[in-house]
This record gives sequence, structure tokens and C-alpha cells, in this order.
Amino acid sequence: MKKINVVAAIIEKDGKYLAAERGYGEFEGKWEFPGGKIKSGETFGNSLKREIYEEMHADINLKDFVCTVEYSYPDFDLVMHCFLCSLNDSDVSMVYHDVNHLEHKTYKWLEHEDLMTVDWLPADVLAINKLDFYLKKERA
Repeated sequence: MKKINVVAAIIEKDGKYLAAERGYGEFEGKWEFPGGKIKSGETFGNSLKREIYEEMHADINLKDFVCTVEYSYPDFDLVMHCFLCSLNDSDVSMVYHDVNHLEHKTYKWLEHEDLMTVDWLPADVLAINKLDFYLKKERA
């Protein structure tokens, strides 16, 4: 089966996390952390910065690696590398006001305890579970 390697940005601002609703394809209407495919020769960080700029016209700062999740969808196996990120200050207002809908229908900023109130893609549910573990470890 085809294996796809991607990166995902868990963008945090003021204790809230950015969820993005897919606007196309078989997963339209499902929620995900923004990101995308890694191009040949790219580092995870360069790939993630490129993808977020392409999707949202926003620049991010990578803060920390959170996890890698693997999930088998019917047509492909996904390997997703997730990073805790922040938006550069100049880009925060644009995303808060839903200006940059290039790839997604909409965005939501969700409190940690409200993350499961939207219909996430299965791989992103795994990432949220690992984010919970990561945050508990960071607070300890």
C-alpha cells in the first residue's frame, strides 16, 4: 500500500489550538491540524513552514516535536510528524479572523478540553491523544 509522509502543525495561541476544516476531497468536512506532504530533500521544519505558508499565508515558529502517528486509511498508510507551533505575531490576527481560507473551509481555535468537539480525521485523533500525553509531561 502507498505510504505518505506528512507534517502537521499543532498551532497554539493563548492556550487554544487551531483546528482546520478540510474544504475538498474525500475528507471534506473533517477536521485536521494543518500541514501537508514532505517534499524530497526537505526537513520536517522546512516542509511544515512551506505548507502552512501555502495553506494559510502565515509564518510559523516550530517550538517542539510532539509525536509521530501512523494510521492506515483504506487507500494509503499515513505517517504524520506533529510539531507544536506558534504563529508569528503579524499572522495571528489574520487566522483569528478567518481571512486565509486557501486550503480549508474554516478554522476554529479550541481550548484543550474542547478539542474533541469537532469531527477529526482518525490520524489527528491519535495526534490529540499524544498531545494530551505531551502536555501532561510538560506540566509535570
